[in-house]
Amino acid sequence: MRTLGLIAALAAAALVLAGCGDGKPVRAPCPAGKVCFEAGNGPDPVSIDPNLASGGVWESRLLTDMFMGLTTDGPGAETLPGAATSWETSADGLSWTFHLRPGAKWSDGAPVTSEDFAFSMRRVVDPKTASEYAPLINFIKNAQPILDGKMPPSALGVETPDPLTFIIRLEHPAPYLAELAKHQTLFPVPKHVVEKYGDQWANPKTYVSNGPYKLVSWKLGDRIHAVKNPYYWDADKLCVDEVNYYVIVDPATGERRIKSGEFDHLPDGATASNRLARMRQDIPAYVHTHTYLGVDYLAFNMRRAKFRDVRVRTALSMAIDRSFITQKLLRGGQGDAYTFVPEGVAGYQQVEPPYWAKWPLEKRQAEARRLLKEAGYGPGRPPLKVEIKHRNSPDPTLVMPAIQADWRAIGVDATLAAFEVQIAYQDYKNANFDVADAGWIADYNDAMSFLYLFDSHTGANNYSGYSNPKFDALKLASDNEKDPKKREAIMQEAERLVLAEAPVAIIWYTANKNLVTPRLTGFQDNIVDHHPTQFMCFKK
Repeated sequence: MRTLGLIAALAAAALVLAGCGDGKPVRAPCPAGKVCFEAGNGPDPVSIDPNLASGGVWESRLLTDMFMGLTTDGPGAETLPGAATSWETSADGLSWTFHLRPGAKWSDGAPVTSEDFAFSMRRVVDPKTASEYAPLINFIKNAQPILDGKMPPSALGVETPDPLTFIIRLEHPAPYLAELAKHQTLFPVPKHVVEKYGDQWANPKTYVSNGPYKLVSWKLGDRIHAVKNPYYWDADKLCVDEVNYYVIVDPATGERRIKSGEFDHLPDGATASNRLARMRQDIPAYVHTHTYLGVDYLAFNMRRAKFRDVRVRTALSMAIDRSFITQKLLRGGQGDAYTFVPEGVAGYQQVEPPYWAKWPLEKRQAEARRLLKEAGYGPGRPPLKVEIKHRNSPDPTLVMPAIQADWRAIGVDATLAAFEVQIAYQDYKNANFDVADAGWIADYNDAMSFLYLFDSHTGANNYSGYSNPKFDALKLASDNEKDPKKREAIMQEAERLVLAEAPVAIIWYTANKNLVTPRLTGFQDNIVDHHPTQFMCFKK
């Protein structure tokens, strides 16, 4: 495996040097008469099985091109009919009926049926699957008892009265279901293929999908190659025939490759915030920035004794100079964050920040020292020792030394440990950390897409291990509240509880940043940074 990675890295370096040496674009070969889209992406996916994907945006980009949920994104991320042409809900909001698209087929020509959706969702909640995102759909009837091992997957509240009708029964109303249905956790998987090959189905030789594009090859450390799915119901309207998704972990490399013409798009996450000013000078027509429904934060591992004291968690949070991070380091449109749900979430007014948020940094750090002293740390006592485990991606690598300095200023013995993104997140999910640098992007435009992370049933994505029966009760109450304003008030109360108990230190609100060749059409900036390839084309 190391040898393969080295070869891929050397090959990629050779391409970059070739592109820089003569100034001519070095693009992957594109068949005559075809339109090819060359996209930088991020690290290699953890999995391209929709039921097993870890939730990284670099995985979502691939999966939303190759699969089609009941609903799908439009060019501006608006919710459109997908595998379902229409749907309706019951008067009590506890039943959704989706009418599937007649004639829809998998990339091997087999029909897409309601049974594929039912099979997929049962597989997601099956404890044997160990899907990290399974708690996202625990509003489906019996999902949580199944996840807890108390009921079989067959008891999940999904029904298939005929091949083109799919019914989802819910534990409580989920007004956001039509939007959430765009998420890979609710994508179908080909039952006939998965039953034949098991978990090994998700490789290029046996991979079958129902979206605009189908997988051809995957070269670890290099690229994933996909081509137009001839069986896709709207294939005749696709402009792009072939797509290459390149592994990019170094933003400077990505910038060189898009400037040379080798790439058409370099997405958020593969670009460095503090280089945007330079990009606006060098290639201003390429730079796209937009508000983003996302937040970056530090999770305190509350399973460890030193982080069970709220005074310690609060002290560490209040000592961070957020303005220095956003205005001096990142400089990419990010905002100082003190609440977990960002501005712009539909149907939700941001709650007030913690009492100390507007204090000068000196006052906050003085109070932080006092809290640490109360908790048993400080002068004349052993210092609080903390390791910040962080992703080696551009923004965390830039920011974490500043946070380390802030914590040292209040007497904390803080050290840093950088890891590849996939490894870091796996450690977070395994609770193998003191403090974890993490980011969260909304899976759907609703405050619960953020707040559910703190529910005790959320599982691996609740990195802090936060568990409070009062919070769980508030979440349940909001789930069962039909009145939008009352539901909002309950969610606000739940968020205030989280802010008071500080299982996380919220640092900045994200801003999406993309580098896009001016020749590309169909790319629309939007609040969730979704850009389906099926709407892309190029100016003549």
